[in-house]
Amino acid sequence: MSETPRVRADTSRQDRRYDEAIAEFGDALDRLVRAYEADLEKRRDLSQEIHLAVWRSLEHFESRCSLRTWIYRVAHNTAATYIVRQRRANLRTLVSLEEIESTPDPTDHQRSAEERIAVERLLQLIHRLRPMDRQVMLLYLEDMDAESIGEITGISAGNVRVQVHRIKNILAGRFHEGGHA
Repeated sequence: MSETPRVRADTSRQDRRYDEAIAEFGDALDRLVRAYEADLEKRRDLSQEIHLAVWRSLEHFESRCSLRTWIYRVAHNTAATYIVRQRRANLRTLVSLEEIESTPDPTDHQRSAEERIAVERLLQLIHRLRPMDRQVMLLYLEDMDAESIGEITGISAGNVRVQVHRIKNILAGRFHEGGHA
């Protein structure tokens, strides 16, 4: 009977940590989910999986890294696993950076705001990247430095810098093909 109050206290601490983490990083997690998944229903599923994984992981968080790094690591690992599972389920092929250069430009629908068109085009290109390349680019777009990205992904900071530079060049080239802003 003495274990019940302790379990409740631990759960309560875990809930507080989760609430604090979501208050601070919830918007970033929403952007991450949108960047990983284009389909609205699947985005909801992925978001739920990420939130559950974050909540579960906070039980084991020991402050050996920043909370930001921890949350991003859990979220990106969950998203990458989700994408691989979806790929297997749908037999959809993800492409390499080299292949994305040679693929036809995604259809550009008429939209009222040029900014919305630009964001959608960029997300379409990012959706086509392999999970690891997508993960690095999304972390970079969240203003994380190479050292932080390396800590989250397990890639050296130098390799992160090279990969970001390469992905940016490819995405920029594909983005600006055809004279679209």
